[in-house]
Amino acid sequence: MTHPDFLWRDPDPKPAYDVVIVGGGGHGLATAYYLARNHGITNVAVLERGWLAGGNMARNTTIIRSNYLWDESAAIYEHSLKLWEGLSAELDYDLQFSQRGVLNLAHSLGDVREGRRRVNANRRSGVDAEWLDADEVKKFCPIINVSGSARYPVMGATLQRRGGIAKHDHVAWALARKADAYGIDLIQGCEVTGFELSGGRVTGVRTSRGPIAAGKVALAAAGHTSVLAALAGLRLPLQSHPLQALVSELLEPVLDCVVMSNAVHVYVSQAHKGELVMGAGIDAYNSYGQRGGVHVIEAQMAAALELFPLFSRVRVLRTWAGIVDVSPDASPIIGPTPVEGLYVNAGWGTGGFKATPGAGWVYAHTIAEERPHPLAEPFGLDRFTTGALIDEHGAAAVAH
Repeated sequence: MTHPDFLWRDPDPKPAYDVVIVGGGGHGLATAYYLARNHGITNVAVLERGWLAGGNMARNTTIIRSNYLWDESAAIYEHSLKLWEGLSAELDYDLQFSQRGVLNLAHSLGDVREGRRRVNANRRSGVDAEWLDADEVKKFCPIINVSGSARYPVMGATLQRRGGIAKHDHVAWALARKADAYGIDLIQGCEVTGFELSGGRVTGVRTSRGPIAAGKVALAAAGHTSVLAALAGLRLPLQSHPLQALVSELLEPVLDCVVMSNAVHVYVSQAHKGELVMGAGIDAYNSYGQRGGVHVIEAQMAAALELFPLFSRVRVLRTWAGIVDVSPDASPIIGPTPVEGLYVNAGWGTGGFKATPGAGWVYAHTIAEERPHPLAEPFGLDRFTTGALIDEHGAAAVAH
């Protein structure tokens, strides 16, 4: 039984499901929701080792944008952004989606050329994009330092006005509530410890709460996807890294857009409550440690103060890390695997949150129809053998 004040039930696992989704974060919950909403598949379980949305969904910096370089990336992220634009109404929950604009700063001639190239590519793909010179950057974001004497002078920026932020917890709760209303079982404290395989096909999962039979199994576990896949005998081309972030103490509103910089390795927004939310690049080493490191924070703060001298007296409230899964071309992997009935949605690296509704939509279609959604087709595992890579190392930016 569930207390009536709760948003979803807390059921025990059934012996069998049509689809078992491994990972109760944003992508797992969105996939479950769209399996029910778009395809009428409701005999579904979402298995989460910890608590719902307690992994990267609770540890990201909530930036949403679609201004990626290559057509394939721009298409799937733009699909996601369009879903974001109607998601609060659809889920009947205030997601605090704020289209405040995302600036990507340019600090060198190389940055300028890359930024202008991306603006032109985005416009050709039907994605809104603008190029701003330094004066226009200052007008759009008055507190930014555009002085010519700065160590990294601001020479311009790309701007996507439709980009912004949303409240990550609200997104997870809203998706969980809707999935539960369709009768989908959201099972927390249920770690997957292995897979049942028969004749090259997955037939179920072994969990800390007993075996569960499954018609199909869909992995959506971000940084731990490669560990899970190894249990099924698959070696995925993924590396897991910590991605650090931090928040400041609460401030009055001072920053009403998102600012990102590759060169000085920082990105900043101000949350609805008032804290500054900052991130940097991924840690260079492979790890599953969900904690911050002083050297990364120090470099991040130096970069932030270079851009925003106003922040010099602001105190850090807390730091953390999420575990991101990075593929060789910095693009996601979505689709079937060599194990029949086993699907993978991974490799989003540092851009998973912004893709939440779009990834759920195309992954649900891929699972239900047993063939990749057209938007997901370029992101199959086979591209690493055919060589048809989608190299987004530049547009994936410092971390987002």
